Amino acid sequence: MKKRSGFFVMARLIGLVKPLTGFMILAIFMGLIGHLCAAFITIFGGYAVLELLEFKTPFTLTVIFVCVVAFAFLRAVLRYGEQACNHFIAFKLLALIRDKVFLALRKLCPAKLEGKENGNLISVITSDIELLEVFYAHTISPAAIAFLFTVVMCVFIGSFHEVLGLVAFFAYITVGMVIPMVTSKLSGDSGIHFRNQSGELSSFVLDSLRGLWETLQYGQGENRLNQMNTMTDELSKEEERMKRISGRNMAVTNTVILLFDLIMLLVSALLSVEGVVDFEGVLIPTITLMSSFGPVVALANLGSTLQNTFAAGNRVLDILEEVPIVEEVEGESEITFTEAELSDVSFSYGEERILDEVSVKIPEGSVVGIVGKSGSGKSTLLKLLMRFWIVEKGKVQISGRDIETINTTNLRDMESFMTQETHLFHDSIKNNLRIAKEDAKEEEIIAACKKASVHEFIMSLPQGYDTPVGELGDTLSGGERQRLGLARAFLHDAPFLLLDEPTSNLDSLNEAVILKSLKEEGKDKTVVLVSHRQSTMRIADEIYSVEELSKTGGRVS
Repeated sequence: MKKRSGFFVMARLIGLVKPLTGFMILAIFMGLIGHLCAAFITIFGGYAVLELLEFKTPFTLTVIFVCVVAFAFLRAVLRYGEQACNHFIAFKLLALIRDKVFLALRKLCPAKLEGKENGNLISVITSDIELLEVFYAHTISPAAIAFLFTVVMCVFIGSFHEVLGLVAFFAYITVGMVIPMVTSKLSGDSGIHFRNQSGELSSFVLDSLRGLWETLQYGQGENRLNQMNTMTDELSKEEERMKRISGRNMAVTNTVILLFDLIMLLVSALLSVEGVVDFEGVLIPTITLMSSFGPVVALANLGSTLQNTFAAGNRVLDILEEVPIVEEVEGESEITFTEAELSDVSFSYGEERILDEVSVKIPEGSVVGIVGKSGSGKSTLLKLLMRFWIVEKGKVQISGRDIETINTTNLRDMESFMTQETHLFHDSIKNNLRIAKEDAKEEEIIAACKKASVHEFIMSLPQGYDTPVGELGDTLSGGERQRLGLARAFLHDAPFLLLDEPTSNLDSLNEAVILKSLKEEGKDKTVVLVSHRQSTMRIADEIYSVEELSKTGGRVS
């Protein structure tokens, strides 16, 4: 994870408020007036005491009483308005940030997301973004309010004597800035460590749930539980450390406030003894300071909390600022599919070379088989045709045009890609199939399922095509999921079919039905077929061996 300073993270997060600037200004205005009303309730109480003691004051008791009631009413209304604005801003921005994060993930997928921990990503999308609510609802406007409130209070107290104004200034700065900065420094990287540990725990729990059957089968339940407990204990210790720092922060803040209240009383009393100020100049500045720490105390209490918030913001920015390996192509002229070709293509995952100067021609209307041992690059070849990755050397061409100059949406419309693992969403079978074609009619869905030899199975289910699929498709067998994946490919109805092990989980009867469908589809479609099964390769017009292509550029037929 990229490490950024708190100020940088804050600046980036504040930058996202731009579309809602008007609401933020309104929240700051209402918050400032509201806090001034709260402070002046106490200040006017001081003037009431002076009036009762028959000191000369600018207000009568009637005026003071009316003003206090008005201040109390305004304080309640403005406080509600400020919080309503802040939370509207916060939740609106959280929705915008989630939208930006999902857009960023879509651009990063699949190249930059392969190997990433899903639990960690889920933690960022859910809890990390949710934590930003604290920043937007309880940090930006309170910080601005505290600054403006401090200026007004320093001017008011300073009107009695400039020395008293300076005492107030140092009091506000110490409580509102110095203490939070010291607390933040003492917290160190606790927030980042806590968020990372939380993400790792989420990944571990998700992994444990997915591997529940294997855990039970091999008696590893206690071992997994112990690991989970260890991770939970470590997370609890980190949180305890953060809470301890937060508690110390509050204790120090309250102690400093008491000290400055005493200093104000002492300084104003000394000035009164010297005849510089009267009793009003002692009482009003002292009770004003005592009653006006609210806005800066709110900032002081954020000192340790913000570490967690900035850590969450840091993780969100990691995704937003991640540069995708494959950029989407837009603005090019549309093309239709005729043929595909890989020319002297080389590709590596990190330091491991997978494909070395591979050349394959895929004529229109043909069925091309790709064979090779596990890890030889068969699936990678299909991913390069899909432009999920970019080749290091050589060219991938569709219809005679370099794939790097074809609009991404145009390319994906021309291709149907069935991977080895078919992912099914927690939804009905019909909706799972409609992912391939959102506006597909009932008869189109049925026709695709018949080609994939899965229609009869679906109709045997209690709710037919409306039958819910369990999470991750766990209610279906591997073969049933695979046939649904193939039905998706047929439903997409693209001219170029890329099929990665489409029959690996099927019995010979279903394999024969599907191969027959593929052969019939091959009359108006071009098919690239990756498989370990020799029986699957019977329908191929040409068969390429990845190992031989990488070594010699030769062909097996």
